[in-house]
Amino acid sequence: MPGGSAGPPETGFEVAYVAPDGTELRRPLADVWAVPFEHALPVRAFTSYRRQRNLPGRWWSATTGGHVGYESWLERDHVMLLDFDPAVVGISSQPFWLFWAGSGGRPVSHAPDYFARRDDGSAVVVDCRPAERRRPRDVAKFDATEAACAEVGWEFRLVGAPDPVIVRNVRWLAGYRHPRHRVEPAATRLREVFTEPLALMDGAASAGEPLAVLPVLFHLLWSHELTAEMSQPLSAGSLVSSGVIR
Repeated sequence: MPGGSAGPPETGFEVAYVAPDGTELRRPLADVWAVPFEHALPVRAFTSYRRQRNLPGRWWSATTGGHVGYESWLERDHVMLLDFDPAVVGISSQPFWLFWAGSGGRPVSHAPDYFARRDDGSAVVVDCRPAERRRPRDVAKFDATEAACAEVGWEFRLVGAPDPVIVRNVRWLAGYRHPRHRVEPAATRLREVFTEPLALMDGAASAGEPLAVLPVLFHLLWSHELTAEMSQPLSAGSLVSSGVIR
């Protein structure tokens, strides 16, 4: 489906996508604003081969209970951050092809990296590209995608490298994102211990044997039942609370 030179759209947008049952559909953008793209199948495959420069893979999402594809480590970091966002209730990768006519009427197409649904019903479309790798042709496609999203009330994000401290913290917590780490009665005890802000290791020790309690604590931080300041490196002295850390 891809092709064409980028440029400002001269005609209406169209969207092609793959429904959960595998049916391929193509419709005007105005007709798909309510389609649950968070359940759509990827419109292109995540291929891997020898000497490949990018690193594709699949992220197991605690939000969806399934795997979400990525085509680079940058995409992996951003799908991880979407998975960590408590407002996000659905995520899909390569959710649709967007078609439009560019300069001179030439056909142009672009597949955004992610579609995410929030718990209030709103949606965000995400494209991942390092700032230093955004060529004019790519920027024109991102601009057109942003314009298309605005037409149907979706937020559009063009993202580069995220904050490294936040990524390291969330990556650590992601190791405990699976529900198997929610162990009782430790989870209940930890929520009680951290009713008021307390240093991470002090609270873990108060709740029980740290080696047994810490995986549960990290899971509760992942699920936002406990909170800590993510812009600072997580450590034994990090303040943890059942409320917002100020």
